[in-house]
Amino acid sequence: MKDSLKLKMKSVILLAITVLFNASAMAKSYAFITNQLDNSVSVIDTQSNIIISTIAVTGKPAGVAVNNNRAQVYISTPSGGGFAVLDIKTKRRIRFVKVAGASLGIAVDVTGERVFVADWYENTVSVFDTQAFKLIKVIQVGKSPSGMMVSEDNRWLYVANRVDNTISQIDLSTLKIRSTAKVGSHPFGLSVNKAGERIYTANVESDDVTVLQVPDLKKMTTIKVGARPYATALALNDSLLFVTNQDDSTVSVIDTATSKVISVIEVGEKPEGISTHPDGQHVYVANWFDSTVSVIDAKTLKVTDTIETGEGCRAFGLFISE
Repeated sequence: MKDSLKLKMKSVILLAITVLFNASAMAKSYAFITNQLDNSVSVIDTQSNIIISTIAVTGKPAGVAVNNNRAQVYISTPSGGGFAVLDIKTKRRIRFVKVAGASLGIAVDVTGERVFVADWYENTVSVFDTQAFKLIKVIQVGKSPSGMMVSEDNRWLYVANRVDNTISQIDLSTLKIRSTAKVGSHPFGLSVNKAGERIYTANVESDDVTVLQVPDLKKMTTIKVGARPYATALALNDSLLFVTNQDDSTVSVIDTATSKVISVIEVGEKPEGISTHPDGQHVYVANWFDSTVSVIDAKTLKVTDTIETGEGCRAFGLFISE
């Protein structure tokens, strides 16, 4: 009986260890940071916050979109006329896809079947399939499209048109513009909450964030932040919005329930790209002039780590894999 009990206990312990090991392996994620002046991408292991690889990507890499379903990362190259495809497992570039003009903003749909590339000069969004990378459609949007975000239900693609001061809402079933809304001056980065009810845009020239209500894109409020806000990221189950302020070298933290700024956090110089870890708690900020990434704990609202990267790190988009 004792031997039988011991064997059962060993089996339970081994099972527990296996579950923990698998959970740990599944939780492994990486931050892909574009270093525009170095023509490279730094890969950060977010468990250790150590750079484990540097991938050469020419064409002044800027935007990032992670396709977890295909274990790929797409890197826009404004000077390269397209985007690079990286393999998450091997940490290598596996192909380059040509796009006319200057690609900047980049996003992938929820299923991982399509990638969207905003062309700054052509005022278009090009849609490619992610299997053969064939061009599906080119959609005319507003002037100088930049940040893009796909809604959680995979119904809408939102595009910030910087020069037009508008947001385009594209129906992903028809690939046609459904609606266009005015926001602040020169919108660049944007976020959509998980419920798909609100859109937040960082408006570079008016130093504020516009909050739009979905589906009618009605303006709910405008929130003043720091100087030249660049990009946004939601954290703690969408209860907080983090906004990078380029000229203040800070991140504004907004309580999304009250639409009030509750904290201003000092980070590196000229913060630009910002993305939230899959744990919903840790927010990563790419600091252009410092060539560093600041890690913010959304619970304590403090910087917990600073990681040195390549020159001119930008990381514009959702740059952390799940």
